[in-house]
Amino acid sequence: MVSVIEVEGVSKQFKIHHERHQSLKERVLHPRSGSTEVFHALRDINFKVADGETVGILGHNGSGKSTLLKTICGVLQPTSGEIRLRGSLAALLELGAGFQHELSGRDNVYLYGAMLGFSRKMVDAIFDDVVAFSELEQFIDTQVKFYSSGMYVRLAFAVAVNVNPDILVVDEVLAVGDERFQAKCIDRIRHFQREGRSILFVTHQADQVRAICDRAIVLNAGHLIADGPVQDSLRIFREHLLGDAAVLDTSGTHADVAIDAVTTPTGSFQVRHGAAMHFDVDVSTRRAISGNFVMEVFTRGGLLVSRSDPQGSPVNLRPGANRIGVDLARLPLLDGVYDVNVGLVDPAGSNVIAWREQAATMQVIYEGREGGIIELSPTVRQ
Repeated sequence: MVSVIEVEGVSKQFKIHHERHQSLKERVLHPRSGSTEVFHALRDINFKVADGETVGILGHNGSGKSTLLKTICGVLQPTSGEIRLRGSLAALLELGAGFQHELSGRDNVYLYGAMLGFSRKMVDAIFDDVVAFSELEQFIDTQVKFYSSGMYVRLAFAVAVNVNPDILVVDEVLAVGDERFQAKCIDRIRHFQREGRSILFVTHQADQVRAICDRAIVLNAGHLIADGPVQDSLRIFREHLLGDAAVLDTSGTHADVAIDAVTTPTGSFQVRHGAAMHFDVDVSTRRAISGNFVMEVFTRGGLLVSRSDPQGSPVNLRPGANRIGVDLARLPLLDGVYDVNVGLVDPAGSNVIAWREQAATMQVIYEGREGGIIELSPTVRQ
């Protein structure tokens, strides 16, 4: 398969200056003061993106995600290594990147189009579509310095998707807009996928990666630590990165915690719609630890069906083997196959103690013919 992006041995270093001179006088009086530190933002990154492939990039803040995308888009030059692109590229790297604040939204559309290699005539042809998608008809002649962050994203995304690029690069900007506009952007991304375009998608929302990406890359401290199927990369992201960073016991020291198995008394995860269900989660830990149990259910297509409230299910684990029983009074799910993720988070609900991706696969049987995921069973009155 033809690769539209090839990243070979890419590293990027920055020099960080400490105690830099604040004035010409200080530079003259203290010419040798200050120090320089080399920061390695990327270390020997290698991967390819095939034509028509959607690749998600995951990592904590400071992992190198944005630096990687900026080198791919040519905003930064790698210290070493090579990047090869085939086809036109449109990028949403950061909020309002490339916009001139003193110009109107209209002028910025033409400016952004020129930066992407479009003539004025070509921008004329897509201008109405850009404005319609952005839903900024009333503000298109307003200086963008008066735009909100959501308006920035709307205009930038509208331009990027209407220039019909071969490659679309999106760097977490979708988290800024409202949910309705985010859904609209995701729909356009899915349209691009159906047309066979290639997409690089950076987000902190694992749900979005699961829903739209063909594979996922995980970065940590500038290193590429995973590149493979979405489920495998999400497991590494959650279990390795989140787990190692945030495993705490009651005394504040680190403790090893592992989710060993998820089982049912019958040995089967097949259940009828509307029935009750029980399963057990086996957890081992070296020390006593308290946390809250979390459960997620996804469709096989990656759509989040339900995520339990982490504040509502506290558990106290003793050293050694532990078993957590989980009861579901009634399953409203319709016929289908669902993936179940389970985990433990700290009492504040902000850090993951242990996680197991695709801990179980649940088969729900329903004889009805209704479409959708859940049954609402409305009461109708006249």
